[in-house]
Amino acid sequence: MFDVAVFGSLFLTLFVIMDPPGITPIFLALTSGRPVKVQRRMAWQAVAVAFGVITVFGILGQQILAYLHVSVPALMIAGGLLLLLIALDLLTGKTDEPKQTKDVNVALVPLGMPLLAGPGAIVSVILAVQHADGAGAQISVWAAIVAMHVVLWLTMRYSLLIIRVIKDGGVVLVTRLAGMMLSAIAVQQIINGVTQVIQGA
Repeated sequence: MFDVAVFGSLFLTLFVIMDPPGITPIFLALTSGRPVKVQRRMAWQAVAVAFGVITVFGILGQQILAYLHVSVPALMIAGGLLLLLIALDLLTGKTDEPKQTKDVNVALVPLGMPLLAGPGAIVSVILAVQHADGAGAQISVWAAIVAMHVVLWLTMRYSLLIIRVIKDGGVVLVTRLAGMMLSAIAVQQIINGVTQVIQGA
């Protein structure tokens, strides 16, 4: 039987962590200057990568982390450092690189992971799958995961309309804003990881 409470709880948790409204300016900054078809493909690729990562960790998360001897705080700190590097590039305008490389980087890193499928989302999914007792609860968990990724895709897909309105000058402004937001997210993620390490010591 479908469990609405389990679905709603995980969906809201993932919505807060993955933050579709907040990802919009970052997506616009990272994909500006490309043809619309390429941007749409990037939105689809980023969501597909995030869904793939979340699915793998939802099924095998604990085993993967245990096998690699990686703690959750370590995962959070590493993800934060990676995001901080991307944020500094956005803030300084050092985002000009070969188009093929940009396509791969934007779809896989940082959009797919760790922005969308970050440590917070991964841990939330691992715990939700663990605590879901019975087929109905499991179906509710995976339905929430799928629904969240559909929302993410729709948000990025239709955020492309914003680029047509704000033009090049607006894109530069959005890029700097995205860099500032992303740097704050990165630092907070590192702080959370360090805090957990200290608490666990």
